[in-house]
Amino acid sequence: MSINFIDLKAQYRHLKADIDARIQGVLDHGQYIMGPEVAELEGELARLVGVKHAIGVSDGTTALQIAMMALGIGPGDEVITTPFTFIATGEMIALLGATPVFVDIDPVSWNMDPALIEAAITPRTRAIVPVSLYGQCADFDAINAVAAKHGLPVIEDAAQSFGATYRGRHSCGVSTIATTSFFPSKPLGCYGDGGACFTDDDELARKMRQIRLHGQDRRYHHPVIGLNGRIDTLQAAILLAKLPTFGDEVAARARIGARYIELLKDVARVPVIAEGNTSVFAQFTIEVDNREAVQAALKEAGVPTAVHYPVPLNLQPAFAHLNQPEGSFPLAEAASRRVMSLPMHPFLDEATQDAIVAAVKRALG
Repeated sequence: MSINFIDLKAQYRHLKADIDARIQGVLDHGQYIMGPEVAELEGELARLVGVKHAIGVSDGTTALQIAMMALGIGPGDEVITTPFTFIATGEMIALLGATPVFVDIDPVSWNMDPALIEAAITPRTRAIVPVSLYGQCADFDAINAVAAKHGLPVIEDAAQSFGATYRGRHSCGVSTIATTSFFPSKPLGCYGDGGACFTDDDELARKMRQIRLHGQDRRYHHPVIGLNGRIDTLQAAILLAKLPTFGDEVAARARIGARYIELLKDVARVPVIAEGNTSVFAQFTIEVDNREAVQAALKEAGVPTAVHYPVPLNLQPAFAHLNQPEGSFPLAEAASRRVMSLPMHPFLDEATQDAIVAAVKRALG
């Protein structure tokens, strides 16, 4: 049995004519940097999410950097976030000279626990950055309430949740700023790096557009220090070709995720989707005992797995100076030892899914 963890080839076969036509359009007009497809994509993304502004950028990590730069975050500042995430979330805080302040997770959703945020706020706190992990939004009503009480902006790290909804609102439309990634394996992915920032705030949008173009407001005039953070026209074109069927893919992910949950709920800790939420299942993640042995058994059976994420940020060598050793965030640390992601993509058929489930049950037996 040979199973793909993510099947980008199947998606390309399904959309080949549209993707090829969009790429050819860019090759024909030759505007590879900030071509017309970039503005077209931004308009489509803003409409889909339901916000005033979408700003296409080079990748999801740079999107976080641009968002924080627009808020003026820098040396001496603190930014509250979760330790159970990809390095980029904490990395961009540190890169700007600020200090990441971690709070533990809610073990049910694996997202930041809103009840722990207020105790972490100090006079140096400048923002809160929740991560919408594995495709489900964090609890933004609770997070935004704490933020509003203290006058703090909220940046949703929606690198894994684009297309999900939170109580009727779209991920990327529930906070001061949101950022997402269009890395190829994401629910909406391009064929290289890509990302976007979202906001309803006109002034923040203006700043973010400036920052992504070396801080310029017009050609060769730079009021602020920025960076080279543009999305390539070719990547924007590929995303435009994928957008018309994105809703169908989101629905397929929800169906496949719900079926996984039903089939595995008696043998493993499966995702819990909060009432009023939908998930895009950027990963389908379960918790198991003896993870290494389970992964080895699944590999032997031809079922690929992955771990998102095996080391929480407080235990990464790059953050050793924060002096938050093992035991500092027990719930995130426990999850990091137990989580395991199974094959997940919108073209996963029931027969293959049944084979994966059967292999998981044997491995856990």
